[in-house]
Amino acid sequence: MIVIIGSINMDLVLRVPRMPLPGETITGGQFRTIPGGKGANQAVACARLSADDVKVAMVACLGDDAFGAELRAALRKDGIDDSHVTTIPGTASGIASILVDDNGQNSIVLASGANAELSPAHIDAARDLIGQARIVVLQLESPLPTVIHAIKLAHALGKTVVLNPAPAQALPTELLGQIDYLVPNEIEAAMLAGMPAGDIRIENDSDEQIAAVIGKLRAAGSTNVLVTLGEKGVYAALESGSGHFDAQAVKAVDTTAAGDTFIGGFVAALAEGRSEAEAIALGQRAAAISVARVGAQTSIPSRREVAD
Repeated sequence: MIVIIGSINMDLVLRVPRMPLPGETITGGQFRTIPGGKGANQAVACARLSADDVKVAMVACLGDDAFGAELRAALRKDGIDDSHVTTIPGTASGIASILVDDNGQNSIVLASGANAELSPAHIDAARDLIGQARIVVLQLESPLPTVIHAIKLAHALGKTVVLNPAPAQALPTELLGQIDYLVPNEIEAAMLAGMPAGDIRIENDSDEQIAAVIGKLRAAGSTNVLVTLGEKGVYAALESGSGHFDAQAVKAVDTTAAGDTFIGGFVAALAEGRSEAEAIALGQRAAAISVARVGAQTSIPSRREVAD
């Protein structure tokens, strides 16, 4: 079983020719509401990309609004166990306002809503579920104390812990030693490595610079680090070795949920007992398909589509 602990949002997606400047009004294109949230995206990716005998469950919070009902139905449609997805009375579900430009790049603003209500008590209530998991996956769209509590519990129960540290924020150093796979993008990796705010992007994405940043993360306790680099691929520093994995060349339509799709494929393969290289390859193939489609969960392919 794979258990995902994290956020569920309704994505409010607006196509724009380009990102507006501060104070500027521009005319956009198509508007859509699409189920999203990093936690739910990763849960859906795991469900669609896993073998039939691998179960996927989620621990999260939803509001008692129309979005909440629609988002729960979306999880169930993909066969995800929602028994520990709690509806919070009198609270709105989380939303993400997403602008997507003609180059497929996005800009996202979050309103946490019910996601902010996910507490250590919810994690404790799901202890038996977590105990059945082989892999536990987390992100940072939930309250940090809850994420820390969940990582400590999963680690204590001997589970493989995967953390996608997004949105980027500082983490307690001692927490990194309890994470089996840390999967940031380049900005998140640089921030966790303590780079100055003005120099947060890894210049030129060179293997030497990325290796230096990863070196700092591993010195702080991270055993396995995979830095996702978008169209430039993935740089992985693992106990089994380090290397750069090139991405497949595709025409990007919308990069929303590409990283979530990669993580879903990577985790799905690990849950089947595949090698780390095979897991990275599956994640990359799935992500390549996702960026050629619009939306978050609407863009995530099935295992059969990846195989074809």
